Amino acid sequence: MLIRIVIALAWVLHFLPLSLLAPVGEAVGTILYFLGRERREVCLTNLARCLPELTEVGRVALARAHFRAFGRSVLERPILWWAPRERVMRLVRIVGMERIQALKGQPLVLLAPHFVGLDAGWARLTCEIDMAGIYSKQKDPLFDELLLSGRTRFGSQRAISRQEGVRPALAALKEGIPFYYLPDQDYRSRDAIFVPFFAASAATITGLSRMTRLTGARVLPCVTRMLPGGAGYELTCHPVWEDFPSGDDAADARRMNAFIEERVREMPEQYFWTHKRFKTRPPGEAKWY
Repeated sequence: MLIRIVIALAWVLHFLPLSLLAPVGEAVGTILYFLGRERREVCLTNLARCLPELTEVGRVALARAHFRAFGRSVLERPILWWAPRERVMRLVRIVGMERIQALKGQPLVLLAPHFVGLDAGWARLTCEIDMAGIYSKQKDPLFDELLLSGRTRFGSQRAISRQEGVRPALAALKEGIPFYYLPDQDYRSRDAIFVPFFAASAATITGLSRMTRLTGARVLPCVTRMLPGGAGYELTCHPVWEDFPSGDDAADARRMNAFIEERVREMPEQYFWTHKRFKTRPPGEAKWY
């Protein structure tokens, strides 16, 4: 019953203008900062480990800014699920779409780091092209159906559950369907190596190297920035990476993390600091969380 009420409220939100949703979302994020003790501590731990140059006051300020951005992204998500295509296209501006169009029909991995605008970037791209992407099945069947339908309602999108593994993604790439790939989280130690991420060392999966090696796919990073003041989002299609894969999975993983670091420093409050990115540690090292 509760999930139905939440979905009904979310549906109502998609009618509201961004000028109202943005400040309300930031207020919700502020409340979550104070109420969500576990995620607040995860966020502060990540910031302390990754950005030791920040003072405690600076870490707290950045953490609170992240929660505000996250809260705003949650309240604006119903627009992605229910608003007309034209509104979604106005909500998210694309820079560099011609880079994707130039590789139409060729194997292409769209590297999409975990920023709060991630779903907005996906939704905007589905207004232009058909893609494949990984999603995590939700425990509640109704909510799972909502997320799946919301992410696939434009075009002919191919949603692959994480439980299906990598084979459907490889098949899509070989068919020339771009794959929207999110590899910058902790997926345990399997197929992962420890490489630097800011001042820390993170278990980083080598899937990007393996997929491009198996399919001949190019890598084109797509990064979505939330704009201030309820101005929507901007999706930037960066230049295709040259000389990738290099033949050295560790070097490729370092390159990926270094690229993500650069983008995080441009908008540090928008990265998913509440994720337990460093849950997997080398043998013998104490847990961080």
